[in-house]
Order: sequence, then structure tokens, then C-alpha cells
Amino acid sequence: MSVLSVWMTVAARGADPQAYVTTIRATGEGDLDAAISSSSDLLALQKTQAVSPFALAGRIRNEYDRIRTALESFGYYAPIVRIEVGMRPGKGAPAGPMFDGRDPRLPEWLLSVPKGQNVQIIVTPTRGEMFRLGRLTLQRAPQDGPGEVVLNTPEATALGLRVGQPAVASDVLAAATHLQAELKEEGYALGAVAPPKAWLRPETHTLDLVFIVRRGPVVDIGAITLTGLKRVHPSYIARRLTIRPGMLYQPSRIEAARQDLASLGVFSDVQVRDVPPLTAGDSMPLDFGFTEGKRRMVEVQGGYSTDLGGRGGVSWTHNNIFGNAEKLRLTALVTGLGGSAQQGLGYDVYADLMKPDFGSRNQNLSVRVEGIRQLLYSYRQTALLVRAGLVRRLGRRWTVSYGGQAEQEQIDQMGRTNDYTIVSIPLAATYDGTGVSNPIDPATHGVRLALSATPSASLVNGTSFFTILQANASTYFDLTHLGLSRPGRSVLAFRGIIGNVQGASTFDIPPDQRLYAGGSATVRGFRYQGVGPQFPDSKYAIGGTSMDAGSFEFRQRLFRSFGAALFADAGQVGTSSRPFEGTLRVGAGAGVRYYTPIGPVRVDVAVPLNRPARGDTWELYIGLGETF
Repeated sequence: MSVLSVWMTVAARGADPQAYVTTIRATGEGDLDAAISSSSDLLALQKTQAVSPFALAGRIRNEYDRIRTALESFGYYAPIVRIEVGMRPGKGAPAGPMFDGRDPRLPEWLLSVPKGQNVQIIVTPTRGEMFRLGRLTLQRAPQDGPGEVVLNTPEATALGLRVGQPAVASDVLAAATHLQAELKEEGYALGAVAPPKAWLRPETHTLDLVFIVRRGPVVDIGAITLTGLKRVHPSYIARRLTIRPGMLYQPSRIEAARQDLASLGVFSDVQVRDVPPLTAGDSMPLDFGFTEGKRRMVEVQGGYSTDLGGRGGVSWTHNNIFGNAEKLRLTALVTGLGGSAQQGLGYDVYADLMKPDFGSRNQNLSVRVEGIRQLLYSYRQTALLVRAGLVRRLGRRWTVSYGGQAEQEQIDQMGRTNDYTIVSIPLAATYDGTGVSNPIDPATHGVRLALSATPSASLVNGTSFFTILQANASTYFDLTHLGLSRPGRSVLAFRGIIGNVQGASTFDIPPDQRLYAGGSATVRGFRYQGVGPQFPDSKYAIGGTSMDAGSFEFRQRLFRSFGAALFADAGQVGTSSRPFEGTLRVGAGAGVRYYTPIGPVRVDVAVPLNRPARGDTWELYIGLGETF
């Protein structure tokens, strides 16, 4: 064979891709092993980007620095990285000689590997001694004048670092970010902290750091501009803003103002940015940029339970109908599609208008006009309701509401038809300490509390006055606090409800104003209004003037998108003015959950443990979100 032929053979072989298999030996530290694996090009590219033997040799040489960087990021600044390359043994064939990854003969050997033969690459990282933080120094930038501060105390609080802690790169970089954020929060809008300079001290296994800090002047908020508004009135946004020119420049306050505007529900995006340079008096102009969301939206609603049957319909919503973030929502639902507590089809049609910041900030006006027809076994009702009220937020957790309501209705119960005119003044207060912004999302900790009092007058056959009182509390406990699960995976949920009617006896109150229990909102396993006194020899509920119920639920996430629940409910309805009277009914069951971006889809099956006469033997509930 000629020299030219040999050269052409070698060149051709050098162009062929070389298959290989990478093994990275564990260091014994799980997080470090994961970081090494994720930083390895040999491991990441072995199946997706095959290369020629020459290129593979270069990839192996580059691997040393990548593995070493991963080790250093965890505080191991004197590691040893060994890479061995050899022929992968076949069935019954012994392994051949292993080459060091830096061996100059490696490219030539890789060229000699027979075509189709895999190469074995073994990476062995050795951590070495852990380095810890030594001397920490803050140094002024030249623009701020000379000077430095040595933070040689055990706690360097300005940085969030501690002398003697492991010199983990992410902690060091986060310290610079933290210090810069602290500077800006104190009004130094131009404050900057450069990545630290580091000096290794091998003799003491320490790392000394110098952070160069530039503060600049203390800055106020300057002129505020609003861009991107099309249908939302700028005057409303200007009134809504929680920051004003002349205030101290604080990123947290500016971000809170941005989030507040985003919460109005009329914007798909709200951004805020500085507009340098500084104006006279060291003021930083700001620009709020808005992207308005869709003004109109159509939604389809649906649900099913064996007691109330199916319900479905559509809603049409107009956001920002008058230009000040007002919302108009029109809804039409068909109800009573089957169900053991229903006698026929009904409807629920209503119009809601919400006007934010009515009268004062954080106070919304809510108006509803509603037409209802429902053919329950307890009674048949056709009603027109008009209600208006104010909802006021008190801080992050408390909300109060108050207003007025008028209702004209006709109710048929046990063959008797009565017309009622009811006026009431609903008063309510709610507390939410779960930290869940979307009420459909499952809570994993905290407490929810709802209190209401509704003084009412029934204007039929004389006037009767009564007041409906109700309290509802729920709490959630994550079993991760006991070390039994990962956060949010296993949760215990508890709920308690107590209600009472003062001022009138049961039959002096319109049937729809009485208290009932049974169904997903109180005691599962019993049909809606299936707990409490009943008319003789029927399954028609009478209702009562006292009610109490309690629920326990164990919720377990399964895999990524599924979950399961076990629950037990108990409750009773009485006809006196005191709670905890009547026949206690207990139900229990289980359910499955499918978690979607808009909340969990819930399917529960419950059975009564002490079923009354003519009671259902089981109930099925399908809905969106948890029951509480």
C-alpha cells in the first residue's frame, strides 16, 4: 500500500464518528454529583452529537476544566480529576489498556479503534479538602473615594455570609447580589457590587474575598410615565399608583406598585423600568409599560353530583367596560339535570358588575341582579334578587363586606305556595392566612376564617325579623413538618362550620332562609339538604335554625399530576336557637384529583355511615378545586 493510500485511510477514519460511553464515578455527595453530571459535555453529548476521534480527544481535554469548575463551585478548590480512556470490553473480551485523557498519544490511539467499537471513558473526580471563607472585605469603588471595611467578625450580615462557612460559589455570588439589593433598597439606585475578587489560601484552605462597592447618590423617584394604555384611562392608573415622585427610590416599593396594577385583571403584562439619567435633585424617572389583556371573554361552566345533578352554562365577561377596570359578567346556567335532591330543571341567570376603588382605594362596589328557579325536593323556588355591596380589603389577609339585598320570591313547599319579600343587610368578614392567591389552588398551610351576620326582614303576613349567623373555619397542615413527606405532597385539612338563626322559629322563616346540611359544602355522603328534620313519611327537608358540621381530609399528591384524598364529614341540623342539637349524621369517602394549570379536577365518592330513611346510599361529586 502506498504512503498516499495510508494517509487517505487515516484521513477517512478520522472523519468517522467515534461512539463512546461515559461513566462518572460518584464523590459521595449527592448534590455535587448532580452538578458534575450536568456540567459534563462527555455525558450530555455522547448520544446526540457524535464526533470524530480527533474531536473526541479535544472534548476529553476540555472535560477537565468543566469537572473542576463544578467541584470548585461547591468549595473544593484543590480537587483531582482523572479521566481514563480505553476500549470498552465486549462479551467475554477483556478490557484493553487505559489511556490518560491528557496523554498525547490518545488521538492516535482513538484513530486505531476499529469502526463500530465503543470507547469507554471513566471520569473520577476527587474532592480534596473543603475550602472555607476567610477574610471578607468591602472596598469602595474609586468614584466613592478610598476606604475599605474588613468584615472579620463571625457574622458578615451585610453580605449574608459567615466567616468559616464553606466557600460555595453560588453563596458568594448571591452575597454580591444581596448586597446590591440592600444598597438599592436604601435609595442608592445606581449602587452596584462587582463580582468579588478571590484569593485562595492553600495553606489554611480558606478563600479571601474582596467586594468592590459603588454606592452613588441617594435617589428619589422622579417623573412617572405611563405607556401602552389604550382603553384604560391614565387618570385612573395615576390615582391607583402607590408611589409618587419625591419618594425614596426603593425597588421593593416600586415592585409592589407594579404587582398592584397587575392585579387589576385588565392587563396581560405590566413592566416598570428606570429611565436614566438622573434628573435635577438626584431623581430617577420611571416608566410603567402596560399590555392590555382581552376585553371580552366567554367561559363554559359545568359540574355534576348525584344529589344536585348536572349544571352547565356559559358566562360572558367584559373587562374594563367603562375604562376604569370595571368588570361586567353575564352568566346563564341550567340546573337540576337529574339528581336525587331535584324534581326538575331549573335555571340561574345573573349579571354582576364590579367597580374597583369605589369611594376609596381597596374598596370595590359589587352589584348583582339574579333570577333563580330551582325545583328541590325541599321546596320549589322562583326568585328575583337584587344586591349591592362594598367589599373592602384590610391588609393582606382580612376582607370585610357590607351592603343590602332585596328578594322577591315564590316558594311551594308540601303543596302550599307562598310569596315572600325579603330585605336583608349582609355583613361579612374573611381571613386568609394560607398564602394562596388563587382560591382554586389547594392550600397546604395556614388558616381560613369566614364570619357572616345577615339581619333580615320577611314582609309577608306581617313582618318577621331574624338574623342568620354563620362561621366557617378551615386549617391545613403539611406533613413535611413531621419529616414524613416532601413539601406540599401530603396535607391534612380540617373544616368546621356553625350556623344559627336568631329572632324567629323555623316556620316563621322562609324555607330558603333556613339552615340545611348535606352535600359537598357540609356533609358528603348525604344528598343536598338531606341532613336534618324531614316532613313525616317523605324525603322533604324542613330545615332548621341551627347547624354545625365538621370535616377531615387527607390529601396526597401522586406522581406529577395526580392525587388522592380520604375524608370524613359529620353534621347536624336542629330547630332550636342553640347549636349542636339534632341527629348527628356521618359520611366518609375517597376521591381522586387531576391537577391542571387552572386547578385540580376533583372526583369524590362518599357513603353515609348512618343513613336516614329514604336517604341515598352513596353520592358522587365532580368539580373544579378542593371542597375547602
